[in-house]
Amino acid sequence: MNMQVDARTLLSINVEKTPCHDALSLTEGGNLARIVLHDQVYSLRITRAGKLILTK
Repeated sequence: MNMQVDARTLLSINVEKTPCHDALSLTEGGNLARIVLHDQVYSLRITRAGKLILTK
């Protein structure tokens, strides 16, 4: 069962101090963003179905 939660609701809940980032902002409205961690480059892709895929 998938639970749909509005992003504004997630951002307004301040129970944890975990950073929350909007995927469309990360991709600047496109479908691909590069993320660097310890000199390794990862690709974050938004699929046509609206799913996220993170690959190295």
